[in-house]
Amino acid sequence: MRDTPYSDLPVDGLLRRAAWRDPDGTAVRTATRVLRFAELDAYADRIAGWLSSAGAGRGTRVGVTHTLTPEFAAAYHGVMRAGATVVLVNPLLPPEGLHHVLGTSGAEIVLAPAATAASLTRIAPGLPALRTVVVVDAPHGRAPAGTVPLHELIAGARPYAGPAASPDDVACVQFTTGTTGAPKGVLLTHRNVVANAWQTADAHGLTGASVTLNHLPLYHVMHLNSALYAGACQVLCQDPDPFASLGAAADAGATHYYGLPARLHALAADERLAAGGAPDGLRLTAVLSGGSALRPQTARVLEERLGVPVIQGYGMAELSPLTHSQRPGRYRSGTVGSVVADTECRIVDLTTRRPLGPWSVGEVLVRGPQLMAGYLGEEHPARVDADGFFATGDVGRLDDEGNLSLVDRLADVFKYDNEIVSPSRIERILADDPRVADCLVADWPDPEHGALVWAGIVLREDAGVEGDPYGHGVLDVLDAITERANDRLGRFEQIRFAEAIDTVPRTPTGKPRRRAVRQKLRASAAL
Repeated sequence: MRDTPYSDLPVDGLLRRAAWRDPDGTAVRTATRVLRFAELDAYADRIAGWLSSAGAGRGTRVGVTHTLTPEFAAAYHGVMRAGATVVLVNPLLPPEGLHHVLGTSGAEIVLAPAATAASLTRIAPGLPALRTVVVVDAPHGRAPAGTVPLHELIAGARPYAGPAASPDDVACVQFTTGTTGAPKGVLLTHRNVVANAWQTADAHGLTGASVTLNHLPLYHVMHLNSALYAGACQVLCQDPDPFASLGAAADAGATHYYGLPARLHALAADERLAAGGAPDGLRLTAVLSGGSALRPQTARVLEERLGVPVIQGYGMAELSPLTHSQRPGRYRSGTVGSVVADTECRIVDLTTRRPLGPWSVGEVLVRGPQLMAGYLGEEHPARVDADGFFATGDVGRLDDEGNLSLVDRLADVFKYDNEIVSPSRIERILADDPRVADCLVADWPDPEHGALVWAGIVLREDAGVEGDPYGHGVLDVLDAITERANDRLGRFEQIRFAEAIDTVPRTPTGKPRRRAVRQKLRASAAL
């Protein structure tokens, strides 16, 4: 496989190159701030200079919370410029989650906003490697006790003048979401990250004239680095209101809108969009969704009301993350698109592991320059076969044009008799019912068939069950929803148990916590 363009660049070289090419161009902007490429590069330089003077360098792991702020962009690249390794820290994690990430990685320094820094000081006694907590936003110059404001540390710091990192050095440790077990630290090299920045910019059609709007709760490095690779302007929309984000996109002249499914679902259902349409001046070329699957109905509504394609992609932390993407000018509904540049995909039989042809369902395997170096604490990359293909743990199929359709997670599918049942497929059918607000499907153990389909259903407020003190109305509505869905499902997919639930447990990225639900179902079935 040939080298990708700029494969010898360290990750921070993306920022340095963008600053050299267009120093006065806008790199990152919020509602109140604008940082030009040269300014962002100088900011990263000062952070790198301070880290170097504090003894951080190759082998040092530095936690950086990926908040949707310019500080994250500067800190992320500053840590790497100093030769240290970034440990991405999700500020939405509870204390035990923060302890796992920082304790497992052995982070010695953490750069975080004040709110997260305060939490870190409380768990710091249980983190022997952690020696400094740096507050990146210190309101009014004040920082929580036991922390240090970033602006004080870098005020007199000289720009970093040391050697650049090697392409094969570990640039970043990114933890998985932990939906199937404890979160694992994924080791990504500079080559991995730079390759995926190029792949993403190419797949999404980013250029120096592009303006990307990130309407996300966190700053995703895929968006940061692909925009830097292209020299595009990034707009960080921190207002959680989806409709307000469209106004921000219009004001900024955004060409690419990045959002998560949960917010896009809310936008599609927003009465303001339905009544008044899109804001004047909107010049989007695409809405791009990631993190989890977007409901087809939501994509159709947004395409109709915004007049642009709504496209999806596929990837995971182990793959830096993007491997497949629909293209703004070429996409097939119901798929996550074809492979990005320099990437290969094959489907293998779940039992024999033999490669399968188009339209056959099996496990998705991927190979490319974005494939991780391994997991933290493991000597050899796990789940990589002799040909260098990574077993994703997802079940899917390729069509005759190479577009990938995902069926489910390998850990989520189950068998009724000898037929594979996909919870995600059943959830999509249930979600089409106007009485269903949300749902989750899992397997109920059965000694005869192996497993039966159980569905937990969140009913909409207008589902017609209010005023019934005995719950009979709820049962009738559940029966009607189940009957409607079963008419569209195969014999082996029939919903046998349906239960009204208050909410679907989900991870911060919107993925259902199916494993916890399955454990409860197994306990109930054993009674």
